[in-house]
Amino acid sequence: MSGTHPPSSAAAEGPANPWPALWALVVGFFMILVDVSIVSVATPALIRELDASITEVLWVTSAYALAYAVPLLITGRLGDRFGPKRLYLAGLSVFTLSSLACGLSGSITELVAARVIQGLGASMMTPQTMAIITRTFPVDRRGTAMSLWGATAGAAFLVGPLLGGVLIDSAGWEWIFFVNIPVGVLGLLAAWRLVPDLPTSARTMDWLGIALSAAGLTCLVFAIQEGEQFGWGVIAGPLSIPLLIAAGLALLTTFVWWQSRVQPEPLVPLALFADRNFTLSNVAVTVQGFAVNAMLFPLLVWLQTARQLTPSEAALVIAPQAVFSIILAPLVGRWIDRLHPRLLPSVGLLGFSATLFVLAAVMTPDSPLWLVVIVTCFIGITGACIWGPLATTANRNLPLRLAGAGSGVYNTTRQVGSTVGAAAIAAVMSARLTAEAGPQAASLAGGEGRSAGSASLPPEVVSGLSSAFSQSMLLPAAVVLIGAAAALGMEEMRHRRR
Repeated sequence: MSGTHPPSSAAAEGPANPWPALWALVVGFFMILVDVSIVSVATPALIRELDASITEVLWVTSAYALAYAVPLLITGRLGDRFGPKRLYLAGLSVFTLSSLACGLSGSITELVAARVIQGLGASMMTPQTMAIITRTFPVDRRGTAMSLWGATAGAAFLVGPLLGGVLIDSAGWEWIFFVNIPVGVLGLLAAWRLVPDLPTSARTMDWLGIALSAAGLTCLVFAIQEGEQFGWGVIAGPLSIPLLIAAGLALLTTFVWWQSRVQPEPLVPLALFADRNFTLSNVAVTVQGFAVNAMLFPLLVWLQTARQLTPSEAALVIAPQAVFSIILAPLVGRWIDRLHPRLLPSVGLLGFSATLFVLAAVMTPDSPLWLVVIVTCFIGITGACIWGPLATTANRNLPLRLAGAGSGVYNTTRQVGSTVGAAAIAAVMSARLTAEAGPQAASLAGGEGRSAGSASLPPEVVSGLSSAFSQSMLLPAAVVLIGAAAALGMEEMRHRRR
């Protein structure tokens, strides 16, 4: 097989019309993304009803994200070996069953454990979606296919908070997980009927690489999230955060070194990074994953505490941004195949950063909510210019034989960004809440007194909560600028240069 994609549709495998298969895969992909945003709006309810701290509840998302991120490298390869359809169906089955376990959990510990299994199921599904797009769509139509991927993300971030708010207000937090079961069954039937069986290839498994990457990521994420509780500078004690961070970085450095030595098939073929656009797209999507996951928590918790909105009302405030993302996705899909790869993501990332800085400024106790709604609309507008273009650019220059590996690496970096973002924002929120709202911050974050209205909280407490969440928003706003710098360095596509 040639090392580059030919410029015609000859590069595609599978059926002549790949769209039905893609629509079937979108059902499961949509459910994975909904599960992230639907949990974000439930943070105060979980704190209150499971008698947990804000850090413990944020582990509901971090544990899911970590279990999602770590296996992505191997699940991309397993798709090449056993077929992307088989891996997708297995992952969707695990995800659906673990959703039942999440809803039946009676404690925060049980919920976190069930979320780990749910993340493993999600990690089996995601690489297969991108690999199937790369293998079944001709090179000059992948931008349009990826626009559906971007629209799916936008729809998920619309449906997730809205559905979560309605379910929490009417039926209880358990139903944000039970709702996955009928959707999962529908997705299984659609994928079994419509997704083609693609050719497989023998793959060896780099078990040492798997162990090094898993241990390194776990040490790093746990240290970031628990640093505030155990002390960032404490060397001696029950847990040393500095040593844990050092161990995580050392393990990940060893992992990269091992990938340059292992033969014949490393877990991460370093040759992938010889493609400039692949490398820079991975940097940019890592940053975007970090920022999106990090900004949801302070925004939604601020709306439900300092502004005393119900989960449904808080979801309605951020709903318009997802509408804009859905509307713009098809238009951006047409632009992807025509414009220079750097244009859309760099504009989107710079605009996203500016939006978050403005949003931090308007997160005050008395700012009009219509102004907050207008600002959040730009999250959807900029997001439409980021997700689809980055995914298309990352994989377009790769040979088909590396489709699974490239998809696995890209989704891993995106999810690692989300995982670190959740851990980092947990640490920042905990620190700022303590500094601005005092020791009662945890109970206030759980929404106590919400039914009595904002007047039930002293003005100085409301001001402290707003300041804490506003300051937390500055973290993702600043980090996004790294992704914008990476996007500006992208080069023209090879097939277009030819």
